[in-house]
Order: sequence, then C-alpha cells, then structure tokens
Amino acid sequence: MHALISVSDKTGIVEFARELHSLGVTLLSTGGTAKLIAGAGIPVTEVADHTGFPEMLDGRVKTLHPTIHGGLLARRDLPEHMAAIAAHGIPTIDLLVVNLYPFEATVASPGCTLAEAIENIDIGGPAMVRSAAKNWRDVAVLTDASQYAGVVGELRSLGAVLEETKFALAVAAFNRIADYDAAISDYLSSLRGPSDGVPDREEFPAQANGRFVKLQDLRYGENPHQRAAFYRDMKPAPGSLVTAKQLQGKELSYNNIADADAAWECVKSFGADDAASACVIVKHANPCGVALGASSAEAYAKAFKTDPTSAFGGIIAFNTPVDQACAEAVAKQFVEVLIAPAFSAEALAVFAAKPNARLLQIDLPAVAGAGRNSHDTRRVGSGLLIQTADNHEISAADLKVVSMRRPTPAQMQDLLFAWKVAKYVKSNAIVFCAGGMTLGVGAGQMSRLDSARIASIKAEAAGLSLEGSAVASDAFFPFRDGLDVVIDVGATSVIQPGGSMRDDEVVAAANERDIAMVFTGVRHFRH
Repeated sequence: MHALISVSDKTGIVEFARELHSLGVTLLSTGGTAKLIAGAGIPVTEVADHTGFPEMLDGRVKTLHPTIHGGLLARRDLPEHMAAIAAHGIPTIDLLVVNLYPFEATVASPGCTLAEAIENIDIGGPAMVRSAAKNWRDVAVLTDASQYAGVVGELRSLGAVLEETKFALAVAAFNRIADYDAAISDYLSSLRGPSDGVPDREEFPAQANGRFVKLQDLRYGENPHQRAAFYRDMKPAPGSLVTAKQLQGKELSYNNIADADAAWECVKSFGADDAASACVIVKHANPCGVALGASSAEAYAKAFKTDPTSAFGGIIAFNTPVDQACAEAVAKQFVEVLIAPAFSAEALAVFAAKPNARLLQIDLPAVAGAGRNSHDTRRVGSGLLIQTADNHEISAADLKVVSMRRPTPAQMQDLLFAWKVAKYVKSNAIVFCAGGMTLGVGAGQMSRLDSARIASIKAEAAGLSLEGSAVASDAFFPFRDGLDVVIDVGATSVIQPGGSMRDDEVVAAANERDIAMVFTGVRHFRH
C-alpha cells in the first residue's frame, strides 16, 4: 500500500505517518512535509524521486504529474487501467493525505496583499484531492487531521479502510474543495480591481457563495405539509444558537428554532456581565415579556407578568444560570424551549419531570455583542437579499433630548431598556417599560397607531399600570396621534429615532403634554 502525504497544516502528521509505517505502508511526500517526516526517522520517498521529475516554479509544479494522478485515478477493477499504469511503471496510490494552502486564513488578515492571496491558492492539492475522491472505491482521501485516528484504527483492526468510510471521506473531500473554491471566489469577487498592495474590497462581493452544514433533518417546516432541515455556518460564531447543547426534551421543530433564535439574540444583548439577570419570553418570534431581576427567578417572574397568556407555550431565554427557584417557577407553566448558559443540578432535576420540555445550554459570549452575525440574508423569489446585521447599540450619550422636559436618570434607564427590547420586536413596534420590565408590547401591525393601542390593551389585560412608563418606538411617529395614545395611557417619556417630516409637530405634542422625548437617530425596523 502506498500513501501520499502533502499537508500545509502539519498537526498530528508525524504521529500519523509513524502509524502508517508501522502498518507496512510505503510513504511518499512533498517538500516540507517530507523533511518533517524524514526528520522524525520515518522512511519516506520524495515525490520528485517518485516521479523522476523535479519540483519547479517555486514548488508550483510538483504533483501535477501522470505518475501521481495515474496512481490515484486508476480503477483497480478495470484490467485496461491496470495494464496502462503497469506499462508506464506507475504504482497505485491507495491513501492520500492532503490539506490545502491556508487561503481563508491568509485573506482574513487585514494586511493581506493580492499577491499573498494569489500565492495561497492551492493548485496541486485540490487536483489530487479530486482525483482521489473520484476514485473513492480504491483510494481513501483524508483532508483533515480529525480523520487520521479512524483510518488508522480500521487499518490496524481490518487491514483495510471500509468502503463506507472511503465514501464518507470522499464526500468530505469534495465538500472541502467546494468550500475552498467558494472562499477564493468570495474574495476575488469582492475586489474593486487588482492592486500591488492591500486591495480595496466591496462589502458585498459580485458573487455570493453560501456554505452551510446540515445539523439535522426536522420533522416538518412551519407547517406539517412543509419539509425542513437545520443548517449552520461553516464556522459558527461562539454563543450562537447552532452551538447549543440540548440537555433534554423532544427534537426541536422549525418554529422552535426560529423562536429560540429570537429569544437568545435578545437576551444576549443584555450581556454576560450585567449586574442583573435578564429573561426574555418569545412567542411567534416576538418578545412578549422581557425583564431584569436580581436573580433569574425574579427576572422570569417580572417578564411573565407582561403577558401571561402569550407566555403559555413560549420560548424562554436567560443570560444567567437557571437555579432551582427559577426552574420551579418556570415549570408551573407550559414551556416549549428553555435556554440558558447553565442549569444547576437541582434545576435539571425539576425539569426531569417534564421530559418534553426542551432545555438548551449555550455559552454566553464573555463580551457583549460577540457571537453576532455580521450579515443577514433573506430569500425573495429567485433572489437573495443580503445586508449588514443590525448590531447598532446606543448609550445615554448617543441620545438627543428634543423636548423641554429632560428625562430623569430613572427614566433614562427605562428608555434605554425599552429601546433594547424594541429592536427585537417586529415592526411596527411599540414597547412600554418601567422598572426594568416590559409592561405592554405591540408588534407587527401595519399601523404604528394600532401597535400603540394593542400594547396598552395588553398591559391592561395583564393588570399592569402604564402610569409613568417609558415607551420605545422602533421608527419615528409619522403623526402625533400615536404619541397621544401612549401619553393618554400614562407614558411620561418616549424614545424614538426621529427623522419624520412632522418631527416638529410630534415634539410640539410632547411639550404640550409635558413629557420627555429623546431621539436616537437610528431606527430598528424588523420585518
């Protein structure tokens, strides 16, 4: 058996080569890899000696040779193939170990020049990988160090690599080549033109190549007649939903995942180092209750008060660990999914009595704002919309007070809290808050006036007073009527983007009604 080893990432390669040699495998290798293997005292033949043709053009040409590709592509079950390579003295290559030049890592460097990027486009490696993967029944192709142990195990116990394993390796190899080519295409398509230095790049490349890995098939999509699956990015961000560990419960559904993502992204916005615990309850992709508390149990109790009816069968997320007290409170209600950075042993024992409840554990990023998508995408017909993600954050220093009355420190805290929640409510969004909790949420209405009315109706239904509350509107008030509605039910401070043709009219109404109003200068439409 012959193995050809040519790797850029040399993690574990000496140990793997030693194992192959101990199994009687003849080793071929290239350049630096060959030197490394030989330096470890393991017999290895340089590819140049194997082909009888020297490496040339600074190593650009070394494996692009009939002796290499003939040994990889010859089908052992076709006598004419075997006769052809025998006539030319070409031995078969039965195992190929290749990982590619680090193109992705190279272009990720801020100072990467076009010349450096081009030099890190691998030619010989992908060609060999494709040859070996095409001939998968006869050649095992390894493209990642994580595959070494399994192959050695089969060779040691069975004397060969299983056909099922070789096919899986071939699929992984073609996927790796597809990812590699897509990364090259993304990079080159983003350039404004050739450059001798660091080239200028467009935010959105001329060709977008999405790459995702399937995590699981789902029972169905939004509705039972629709089919669905759950995929993740090639390199998922830490602290994102796709990194969740499910501790118990039924399989997640399509709607569970969509709602869980909305809840987790909202609760993440409160950070891991905030003084208070945050709880977010989501129903149909909208927060129906959000609150801060001294503990996860207190935060949940306050969030639940906002809309107990909608909270039934909701998705609940925390930014702090769930303890026994919190678990006992949540377990009194029907919950579809519960998400937290950790669960105490006592909390897990509480939920063991509710085996259908899905518990997801996700490590919360240590830095607030980390783990967010850089871009959002949406399918439209036969097209795709891509935008930079809405990761804009504001502080009190960013706000412009436009009313005669200035917000008090307590009102300012409520306004900032309301604004943070409104960002995750479907537009048109109106959110009443006070004391670190939502009091009424109006979401997804065609009219901002209707959103304001619905939010106040929900607060009344929950028995919550809106007197002295703060209100956030995700976009400007186009007329004073929406503002009058929220003031009529008790709001005394408002946060909104501003930017309407009738801003003067709305500000005048705020002054007439003697409330505080601040502008953010940024809107948060969420469609």
